[in-house]
Amino acid sequence: MRLLFDQNISPRILKHLPSEFSGCTQVRFVGLEDEGDFQIFQFAKSNDFCVVTFDSDFVDLNALYGTPPRIIWLNTGNLSTQNISSLILNNILVIRKYIEEDTDSILELIK
Repeated sequence: MRLLFDQNISPRILKHLPSEFSGCTQVRFVGLEDEGDFQIFQFAKSNDFCVVTFDSDFVDLNALYGTPPRIIWLNTGNLSTQNISSLILNNILVIRKYIEEDTDSILELIK
């Protein structure tokens, strides 16, 4: 599973996830910490990542440019790193299905 966590999610999220998430990263670790949403969107597209974000701008980018990349939109307001990891783990089956199938281009998770 290749998730790219947006800059509004702490890089510490990676320490809270189990080993099956070893292919995941955060924008800081790929040199995109100070880049705009479009650059992050393009990087995810070029490198086969699914973007995980609180930012609705990625929903807009998806509407303009389509998929890939896939977008997991955490429509929850700000959460602690622990609460984000819990939300992801509680929805792991939904996330897997979303990534594997070509149905919806955006997965909205609500707490």
